[in-house]
Amino acid sequence: MNRKQRSMLTRIIIALIMTVGLLFIDVTGLLRLALYLVVYLIIGYDILKKAWLGIIHGRVFDENFLMAVATVGAFALAIYEKSGDYLEAIAVMLFYQIGEFFQSYAVGKSRRNIAALMDIRPDYANIEQDGKIVKVDPDDVEVGQIIIIQPGERVPIDGVVVSGESSLNTSALTGESLPREVGSGDEVVSGSINMSGVLKVRTTKEFGDSTVSKILELVEDSASRKSKSENFIAKFARIYTPAVCYGALALAILPPIFLILFNGASVSFATFETWVYRALVFLVISCPCALVVSIPLSFFAGIGGASREGVLVKGANILETLSKVKTVVFDKTGTLTKGVFEVNAYHGDHDQDIADRKAQLLEYAAIVESSSSHPIAKSLQQAYGHPIDRTRMSDVKEISGKGITAVVDGKKVAAGNEKLMSDLGLTPCHCKTAGTIVHLAVDGKYAGHIVLGDIVKSTSAQAIADLRKSGVTRTVMLTGDVRQVADQTAAKLGIDKVYSELLPADKVSQLERILSQSKGDAKVAFVGDGINDAPVLSRADLGIAMGAMGSDAAIEAADVVLMDDDPLKIGKAIRISRKCLKIVWENIIMALGIKGVCLVLGVFGIVNMWLAIFADVGVMILAVLNAIRAMYVRKI
Repeated sequence: MNRKQRSMLTRIIIALIMTVGLLFIDVTGLLRLALYLVVYLIIGYDILKKAWLGIIHGRVFDENFLMAVATVGAFALAIYEKSGDYLEAIAVMLFYQIGEFFQSYAVGKSRRNIAALMDIRPDYANIEQDGKIVKVDPDDVEVGQIIIIQPGERVPIDGVVVSGESSLNTSALTGESLPREVGSGDEVVSGSINMSGVLKVRTTKEFGDSTVSKILELVEDSASRKSKSENFIAKFARIYTPAVCYGALALAILPPIFLILFNGASVSFATFETWVYRALVFLVISCPCALVVSIPLSFFAGIGGASREGVLVKGANILETLSKVKTVVFDKTGTLTKGVFEVNAYHGDHDQDIADRKAQLLEYAAIVESSSSHPIAKSLQQAYGHPIDRTRMSDVKEISGKGITAVVDGKKVAAGNEKLMSDLGLTPCHCKTAGTIVHLAVDGKYAGHIVLGDIVKSTSAQAIADLRKSGVTRTVMLTGDVRQVADQTAAKLGIDKVYSELLPADKVSQLERILSQSKGDAKVAFVGDGINDAPVLSRADLGIAMGAMGSDAAIEAADVVLMDDDPLKIGKAIRISRKCLKIVWENIIMALGIKGVCLVLGVFGIVNMWLAIFADVGVMILAVLNAIRAMYVRKI
């Protein structure tokens, strides 16, 4: 508990003890009134203060005003009747404050859970100076600088391991409990915890652009993005609160006037007394706290629960949209596949020895592609397995969308797709093996090709099946890969429809058609990871990006970020959102239903002040308890 909560709890305990004590003390008259007023001011002075400030600043109609009018009115009635029964006024304020305390504690607990989950901001980074390890502000570390991460410390900035081996705890980022083994050449992301060995890491980003900063920025921004339900409740409260205030005023005045005019009742306060009491009960019942508090809390808890599972949702409005997703469109490479290619087959000049042919094709391809950062180029270099002497290569030319040409050891080498071979006047050998084909030509003659296959993620097929269980009715794949590979991958994973050989602009056009086919309030989500996916992520009703290996542009454009790149989390995110929306509607129906019934009964005098307290505070406590359920989603 924070200081404010402790102060509120202390006041509640003191007021409760004094109230119980007054029940056993036989005092009457002004002394009894004074003692109850002391208790009332102890428990309710802050509500009275807020109500007064609201009146001064023109914000009259809120829950503080309702409580102030209801309790002061109850005191006034007790004084007028000379009954000495001030307990109702005290009880209204006391139980209201208990409800407020409970709500404050629940919200605080949710915030602490998320804060603990997101407590990944490193306080320092270690650098070596004059043989000693010095702690510096992560903001002061430059790109390319070597930092040292010791066991038990958080990785402060994204980078690549240059020496050392260790296990990293990435649970705060991905929700995955299994540690990740890293060694020289492996990428590490900020926010994860070094569990064993000492690591030396060369930074690849500034602290402000690192994963940890991006995550914290996303979580902080999410609170400001309200859902349609929240906006509706806010607008509803602005209309509802003054309406019930005027309704209570009408209830206090109109029936007595009717009795005076048409039933011969005397013109005295006694004629108004019953109806003033009913109006006060009406005000207590009508307080919209249950809705105003529980709806934002439900979304906040839902976002926190999703974050704990490694799914960052950028706002309550996004969570609401996520619950309506019926079509999920996927990119292929890096989303459903690992984006890591392996050499599957070689085809070339049959006059050469097979081993020599493979070695020569791979050597030429690796050298020519060494100037490219494309995953295929990296995979060729990895398959080659030897250091590449770039001095052997000259006159490098990259032909957009086709491939690369260069002079290697005095020979003109071209590596690329069939279009490049056609431009060179060569007829490439058609390959029946499914995969990404890299054709090679040496000194103007076709030399053969290498077949590379992208590795499908182990959870992709399960993710597609899980989406159907989660209520998704259609899955689509958009890819720039060749048709044969795309069809093979889609069939393997059970995807309904696939569109292949698409450029980034083609993906947007195809998504536009899919969006136009969507009916009613059913939403279309696009899942991608690359920088070329950013336009599609922005255009979809909902963009979902792979956060661990995805590009900054994709993460920036997306509405939801999967921190461990696991497509299986998509179905879980949808179920989390639907649970959250279900809880929101449960609270709306419960609060409006109970209050509506009690308001009608209150008008006819069937409900007294004690039942009014339940209709207000009791419903709020029930709604808050229900809202907190949105936080617990691990087994959903």
